[in-house]
Amino acid sequence: MYAALWRILPGPVWVRLLLVLILLAAVLFALSTWVFPWIDQFVNNQEATVGG
Repeated sequence: MYAALWRILPGPVWVRLLLVLILLAAVLFALSTWVFPWIDQFVNNQEATVGG
């Protein structure tokens, strides 16, 4: 999968690396901005207990 993504990206190695870093940053930004807060409403973390 990653090899196919690497082959699809245009340009020399340094451009591909820059594009991969930008894409990774965009995915992490989207996850932390929209996906994780949306999932948080379904996870009830108020009743978590530790112990036996």
